[in-house]
Amino acid sequence: MRTETRNRSWGLCARCCALLALACVQPRQVSPQALTRAPEYKPKTQVQGTIRIWGHGALGHDFITSLMVALEDGFRKQQPRIVFDNELHGTASAMGALYTGTGDIALLGRDILPVEVEAFEDVFHHPPLGIDIMTGSLDIRNKEFALVVYANKKNPIQHLTTKQMERVFGGRDTVKTWGDLGLTDEWADAPVHVYGFEIHRGFGYLMQQRVFGGSAIWNPELKEFGDVKRPGGTLLDAGQRISDAVGEDPYGIGYSSLLYKNTAIKPLALEATSGHFILPTKESVEDHSYPLEQVITCYINRDPGKPIDAKLAEFFRYVLSRDGQEIVERAGGYLPLTAQLSAHELRKLE
Repeated sequence: MRTETRNRSWGLCARCCALLALACVQPRQVSPQALTRAPEYKPKTQVQGTIRIWGHGALGHDFITSLMVALEDGFRKQQPRIVFDNELHGTASAMGALYTGTGDIALLGRDILPVEVEAFEDVFHHPPLGIDIMTGSLDIRNKEFALVVYANKKNPIQHLTTKQMERVFGGRDTVKTWGDLGLTDEWADAPVHVYGFEIHRGFGYLMQQRVFGGSAIWNPELKEFGDVKRPGGTLLDAGQRISDAVGEDPYGIGYSSLLYKNTAIKPLALEATSGHFILPTKESVEDHSYPLEQVITCYINRDPGKPIDAKLAEFFRYVLSRDGQEIVERAGGYLPLTAQLSAHELRKLE
């Protein structure tokens, strides 16, 4: 059983580490576009009490902790009677805390799993309410980077439809040759060699939801890569191993991230809408036109037809305001929400 003393001690420790981490980061200038992302925060009412946040994060690793602490500190300047109790032990802990009543906000670093929704609905008989609070990065490790599909530079292919991606990586109507993807001449009969992350990781689940239409069936020929340690003890990320494998294989195709460099590969433009293809850029990830971006979402328990707990509503109004999104942009890594996306999330609070 957690004690109040332990919570306060952990919170003080996490806050000190977070502030130290922020102090070591070179401050970034806020872009002019960010100043018009959303209106500044104006409290509708003064609130009090404790907001308990569970989920994304890890003791000893500043994945998102310092950013959440900065948002909380900014909010408390406007709402000084609010206290935060952070239990950021990882996304797997988030929804369980919400549907057992241990937490008020479940902070997720990946898309919510169907089993998590089902468990919540079994308890409360309605689905949890998800509120997006920021966008994942373009290419920064541990900041929910966008996934990118790569081909070898020798390959003439330039883009893929969503259906073609499913046929490459999924297990239904799987492609065998590059001719199956529309290439001709010497490429028509060339085999397709497929590379990717281990399918049990969150990246695999994102592909299943966004590309496979919820199916968990993968291409049996997919070569899965995990993180490995080099002889000297340093970590070689799976994403770099995937990029290198595609770079060494003219017939290779894989999904990884722009974080991982190899001069022999190229990112493919992916279908955003029918006949319209988007390359991964900071702008296309930030405005969510790129189809494989990631989003940081908070889930709460809201009875349909009833107002949101006032202290939670005020906190989300702050985070989604110009004030909150400026903090996201200054911290770097995660991307702030555009004005349109912020407005969409704010409507959920009404």
